Amino acid sequence: MAIAKRIQEAIQGSSWIRKMFEEGTRLKAVHGADNVFDFSLGNPDLEPPDSFRQALRAVASGDITGAHAYMPNAGLKETREAVAAYVSQEQGVKLAADHILMTCGAAGALNCILKALLNPGDEVIVSAPYFVEYGFYADNHGGCIRVVPTRSDFTLNVEAIAAAINPRTTVILINSPNNPTGQVYDESSLRALGELLSDRSRRLGKTLYLVSDEPYRKIVYDGFAVPSILAAYRNSVVATSYSKDLSLPGERLGYAAVHPEADQVEALMGGMVLANRVLGFVNAPALMQRVVQRLQGACVDVRMYQVRRDLFCRGLAEAGYDVVQPRGAFYLFPRSPIADDVAFVRLLQQKNVLVVPGSGFGAPGYFRIAYCVPERTIEGSLRGFAWAREQALRQG
Repeated sequence: MAIAKRIQEAIQGSSWIRKMFEEGTRLKAVHGADNVFDFSLGNPDLEPPDSFRQALRAVASGDITGAHAYMPNAGLKETREAVAAYVSQEQGVKLAADHILMTCGAAGALNCILKALLNPGDEVIVSAPYFVEYGFYADNHGGCIRVVPTRSDFTLNVEAIAAAINPRTTVILINSPNNPTGQVYDESSLRALGELLSDRSRRLGKTLYLVSDEPYRKIVYDGFAVPSILAAYRNSVVATSYSKDLSLPGERLGYAAVHPEADQVEALMGGMVLANRVLGFVNAPALMQRVVQRLQGACVDVRMYQVRRDLFCRGLAEAGYDVVQPRGAFYLFPRSPIADDVAFVRLLQQKNVLVVPGSGFGAPGYFRIAYCVPERTIEGSLRGFAWAREQALRQG
């Protein structure tokens, strides 16, 4: 074969999310878009807020010398200053521009962080269900993931993390609000995790870093708030993006924020900045950096996602599904009525309903629904969900 063996293996085990998205494209061409109920991809359908359009017009019409030139690899200083001021307020920890790295989305941030931290063979602990790309990100930089379970309601299982820590552990990677469950980890769990990592770092004689992937931080419901990871643990890093809260996934803009008192913070930031360059990102998009500089704290209308969550949860409950109501993000993660989640997903396809099997997130026996779609798509799908459950139970 012409391509590398590792890439061949990666293609074979590549994301179920993309596979189902591509199947949706095929079905829409055959049956028409209105007759296909595609919940495969977390691609926000809400348009960016008006403030984004205003900021974009202002920046695009401005007369800025060198507006499209190279910049410091960390990003524009004025943008990093604006981000640092906002993150300081959000996290309750005072940061400066030197603690911010502007990146090509949260994925770019995570890759820069892992590139700076991992030695060959190092382990990254992740809690299942988890975003499948984490395994590829760790592998990109010579590491690997060690998967631990969450609790039955998908909350953080600190005891499981404790049992998994070993001399090869370098990073504990969490995601809250979580993709695919929508669960939000509470403050007591995060503080317990911070205490655990402080203790184990002392015992192992090395720094264990806590990395929090937070692109859904602003998308929360029912008065819930996402606790500060920087306040919970000193050796922590936040990775996030503007893809979900501003509905800008195609613009590929995010950032990493490092706790200002983290061990060897200057070396860590220097390594991440270098990684931004050598991984080929070079710097985050200049135009978007100037736009979001004006938009710190802005967000789409989260109430629209909550309406969809409630509509879906009611419909699935009436059909007999077992689903934990999410506190954030825009995903549901119901239990499959049969153990074989892949087979059940195939059954749903017979009614042109597209979801992603939980096996793709390290959690077989469940499936993920992305409800960032119009209400009419949710309403139109409910009959198919009810039919598929009845068929699955009938077939045994």
